This record gives sequence, structure tokens and C-alpha cells, in this order.
Amino acid sequence: MMRSEERAYIDTEQHETGHARLRKHVVTEDVRTTVPVSHEEVHVTREPISPEDRSRSGNARIEESQVEVTLHEERPVVRKETVPVERVRLDTEKVTEQEEVTTQVRKEQIEYDDGARERKGMTEGRGKHGREDRYS
Repeated sequence: MMRSEERAYIDTEQHETGHARLRKHVVTEDVRTTVPVSHEEVHVTREPISPEDRSRSGNARIEESQVEVTLHEERPVVRKETVPVERVRLDTEKVTEQEEVTTQVRKEQIEYDDGARERKGMTEGRGKHGREDRYS
């Protein structure tokens, strides 16, 4: 007669539990700053001619003429450039925890009767006192 019993071997296996994802999207942000700007303005200045200047100029003529001055101003100029500022990645870390596992195993028990009295509950082929029982 063969006596059998189950043994429990507890191990682990990996299962997919979900996904993690990095996603980026673009947002627009208002930036406000104050920039000093300058511009040129025209002022008319009148000076009387001194007697020395009058004698040096020679013959004065009456005619039409024109003088032109180029005016300048500063205007704010916005220049944008895209620059990388940080590297972002997903890393995984293996965390080990202790988990208690409970299961049931089955085993066979053998009973025998030697004619005088019945013995019960024997397992692993040993009798009540731990001696090997022999069957004749």
C-alpha cells in the first residue's frame, strides 16, 4: 500500500499590475516685464546771428531750403528660444514585503488491525511510539 500526502511549495510569480505613463502637454503662460525704451524728440532752437557770423557769411540770399533730421526710437523686441531645462523619466523600484500565505494540504492516513486491537491515525508509516510498523 502506498501512502501519499501533499506538500506545499510556496513560490512567487510575476503578474502585470498596471502601467505608469509620462505625458507632456503645452500650456501658455503670460510673462510681464518692464523694459526701458527711449526715443528722440525734436526741439527748435533759435539763436540770433552775431555780427561776426553775419560778416563771415557774405551775401545772404533769400531762397527755399530744407534740413532733415532722422529721428530714432527704441521698441521692445521679444525673442524666444526653446531650451531644455530638465530630464524626466520613470524609474521602477522593487520593494519586498512579507506576506503570510495560508493553504491546505491533504494527506492520507493508514489504519490497520493486527487482530488484537485497531490502530488509527498513523502517518508516515510510524506507529504511536515512533517505531516503524511492519506488516506481516
